[in-house]
Amino acid sequence: MPKPATAATRQANAALLNRLPFDNTQDYADARRGLLVETPDLVIRNEAGEPFWDMKSYYDFLGGGAKAPETVNPSYWRHEQLGALAGLFEVTDGVWQVRGYDLANMTLIRSNTGYIIIDPLGAVETARAALALAFKHLGKRPIVAVVITHSHFDHFGGLEGVVSVDDVVSGAIPVIAPDGFNEAVVSENIFAGRAMNRRACYQFGPQLPHGPQGLVGTSMGSGGRSGLIFPNTFVLRTGEKMTIDGVEFVFQMTPDSESPAQMCFYLPQFMALCMADITVYTLHNLLPFRGAQVRSGKLWAHHIHEALELFGDASDVLFLCHHWPCWGRDKIANFLRKQRDIYKFINDQTVRRINHGQTMTEIAEAVDLPDGLGLEWFNRSYYGHVNHDIKATYQRYLGWFDANPAHLHELPPVEAGRRYVEFMGGAEAVLRRARAYFDAGDYRWVAQVVNHVVFADPENREARELQADALEQMGYQAESSTWRSCYLNGAMELREGVRKVPMSPIGLSAVANMPTELLLDYLATQVDPARAGDRALRLNLLFYAPREDWQWTLENAVMNCWARPLPQADAEYMLTRDTFNKIACRQLSARKAIDSGAVQARGDRDALARMFGAIEDSPDFWFNIVTP
Repeated sequence: MPKPATAATRQANAALLNRLPFDNTQDYADARRGLLVETPDLVIRNEAGEPFWDMKSYYDFLGGGAKAPETVNPSYWRHEQLGALAGLFEVTDGVWQVRGYDLANMTLIRSNTGYIIIDPLGAVETARAALALAFKHLGKRPIVAVVITHSHFDHFGGLEGVVSVDDVVSGAIPVIAPDGFNEAVVSENIFAGRAMNRRACYQFGPQLPHGPQGLVGTSMGSGGRSGLIFPNTFVLRTGEKMTIDGVEFVFQMTPDSESPAQMCFYLPQFMALCMADITVYTLHNLLPFRGAQVRSGKLWAHHIHEALELFGDASDVLFLCHHWPCWGRDKIANFLRKQRDIYKFINDQTVRRINHGQTMTEIAEAVDLPDGLGLEWFNRSYYGHVNHDIKATYQRYLGWFDANPAHLHELPPVEAGRRYVEFMGGAEAVLRRARAYFDAGDYRWVAQVVNHVVFADPENREARELQADALEQMGYQAESSTWRSCYLNGAMELREGVRKVPMSPIGLSAVANMPTELLLDYLATQVDPARAGDRALRLNLLFYAPREDWQWTLENAVMNCWARPLPQADAEYMLTRDTFNKIACRQLSARKAIDSGAVQARGDRDALARMFGAIEDSPDFWFNIVTP
């Protein structure tokens, strides 16, 4: 059970009330501006009838101007009050947003004959609900195109809720995305998807109870259906123009900022600038908790500056794929300049201190934002965090190793934990001293020290409870939603263990129209060297629907592929991609596929089965994080 805030937590949270400009309430007016329909009772259910997106539960305790409770950082509470608003909004004449129906916003643009959708949310059910709300109040018109701004799942997973798979595959409806989208999506959601999704439990806290002692901000629940449907049209360069059913788009490529593949765009006829996710009403992550390629603060700042130069003087409204818009050229310029400067400041000050020989942790503790940046509400650490972004910047430039030989080959956590505890006089002595630090409000040190006891003896109930208590208070003090979720999720799992709800393996919907090279590369990441042994296999895959020829080899426990068949292969297999997809997803065995005639073999009939035999079984999604 969650515990109340301690005196130290109450004092830490109260101190922010005097530090930050709480008398500036403009954001409350802006967040409601253009509101056409509010849906405070919004609960979206999945196909099994189970609720998985529940905004009502947040309205129940965040609404009505309620003051921040002692268990929530007051700055973070303010931010979530602004975000707990679900409904349909007018951005400008002809442009609308549905907000609060998912982690991201769905934007609709009126075209000559229908609507163009920007970012169809993260699940089929939420996308359908958002579109139904828009149709009900704006009128039903056909969807003529979909623009996906970047490669994060909350911005494209609901595509099948607004268009059909056939319309995308056939090209009947253009689905437009930035260059590199396919590779970025598969890398993050398929290659390392299971680990990222498990770690995302700590980033977003979907299993935490909703309320002042748990999850305060919206987080995607489990149970919605997302689909991986790949786009059919790609934007390649900044300045590229495209007219879609009478609406002109001018695109800006912004890769290696908030995601590896991302783009912004300007709509001249609406004098509206969409900044996707590279500007939002919070400092963003240069490296999210779930994991990703480290993002460049320097390049991020460059992209924002470029948008300001290209479109700033011509934009009357700036809208985002999270949060609410910004209206007025002076406000837009101020917003873009200060969002630009926070990423540049973090990059430049980290690099400056790197060259003074400071380590990652030392830099993160030493750097504070100047008030001109740090006191802006839209630069607060509600999602990203200055401390975490500095560490990410250090990692981008220098990697994880700080050049101290003592850190080059450290013992793993369990073995190190046992030795630390022995050095410190045993578990009882460690916990006795740690409790004194807890009573003094030094929760960071308690968490750091007691972690050794937990990893030395994960069955030590007293250690787990004290570690959980320390993490919980740190969560109550956190201004960042991700830090709060991480701390509280860790406390929950220390107290209750890991809640292992059923998780599906990568399915057909994920690989159905994945480019063949990416699918074969994904299978290569699952090769178990013990299973592969000394096998050497040289296969040709001759797909006839669609028509593609691939060589697929296994040697030295490494799978490789190339889009050209081998002149001398051990075997050739003629099949459809659909059949191969089913074998890859373990819905059909290679031997049964050959015996049934779904796969026609030449040469070694058994080689395909041996190839798949080198691939491991699906790993357990619910691996431990706060315990060994």
